[in-house]
Amino acid sequence: MAGIPGLLLLLLLLLLCAVGQVSPYGAHWKPTWPAYRLPVVLPQSTLNLGKPDFGAEAKLEVSSSCGPQCHKGTPLPTYEEAKRYLSYETLYANGSRTETQVGIYVLSSGGGQESSGKSRRKRQIYGYDSRFSIFGKDFLLNYPFSTSVKLSTGCTGTLVAEKHVLTAAHCIHDGKTYVKGTQKLRVGFLKPKFKDGGRGANDSSSAMPEKMKFQWIRVKRTHVPKGWIKGNANDIGMDYDYALLELKKPHKRKFMKIGVSPPAKQLPGGRIHFSGYDNDRPGNLVYRFCDVKDETYDLLYQQCDAQPGASGSGVYVRMWKRQQQKWERKIIGIFSGHQWVDMNGSPQDFNVAVRITPLKYAQICYWIKGNYLDCREG
Repeated sequence: MAGIPGLLLLLLLLLLCAVGQVSPYGAHWKPTWPAYRLPVVLPQSTLNLGKPDFGAEAKLEVSSSCGPQCHKGTPLPTYEEAKRYLSYETLYANGSRTETQVGIYVLSSGGGQESSGKSRRKRQIYGYDSRFSIFGKDFLLNYPFSTSVKLSTGCTGTLVAEKHVLTAAHCIHDGKTYVKGTQKLRVGFLKPKFKDGGRGANDSSSAMPEKMKFQWIRVKRTHVPKGWIKGNANDIGMDYDYALLELKKPHKRKFMKIGVSPPAKQLPGGRIHFSGYDNDRPGNLVYRFCDVKDETYDLLYQQCDAQPGASGSGVYVRMWKRQQQKWERKIIGIFSGHQWVDMNGSPQDFNVAVRITPLKYAQICYWIKGNYLDCREG
């Protein structure tokens, strides 16, 4: 009988390893953010463009039938192609628009080229619905859930700086032109709604939160990579389905930094996490996590349950930051949408996230910081 406690302990350790709480590499092993030698993406020239017509209908999901093997079989773009794909359009609140050409330094390749295919629509729930609605201001107003915001076009975004929101490009641009409402784009922050209508009342008992409401901030300008705009890299794929929004004023919330996406095998438990405003649960912030099923240089394939409205959500993981000796969450991708994949003649569907590659990190970081010297650590 003396051996039973030891056996139980062994079984417990094996169980914890199975759910990703204990590492088989040893008691002191931690999933650590890898160090990357990052490229530099700098503006070279800017051209004024005509005002867009803002005529596109907002699409809350994007579909493609080009799956992992399709993407893996496509060569990486050349240096000149990468420069063209990472050039970008900027849309301002007054409707004016510019196109900026970029130069790439240190690295001469990055990103992936996309292929075409017909899409099929299907509810993006896999078996039992494993999503969690987040209720109560104690959760909604606390990190990391407080970094999720709602776009007035219907998508989700994530706070990545004092005045910046990362989202999916298709939330504001359909690949040809900007969607309706983009010129007056707003970002919504969940706030408590008090029963007595008061704000900041000293007597907490007289101002109990009844439910949450959105407080909106206007967007000053948006950046969309040319790789997303049709006629360049993106005819139907998702590799460049990301955009950055700059708000007119600081949001005063804790934000989540962006980071370069590690290989899937280095992710803690092989899992990713994200929260979004799924359309089938109006007014609710919905959290989920799941395993990564496959990956390419630019995309993560997973079967996280999701619905339209969740697209644009920041995909994040929590890993050990060796330099600061602390755990840190970072955004490593942007939830894009749905893909049907031909797996040996049998269609299989995935939800897809755009990975933040070293080149994309350098570009997005420059959009935020405006100085490449502040973008040397991913």
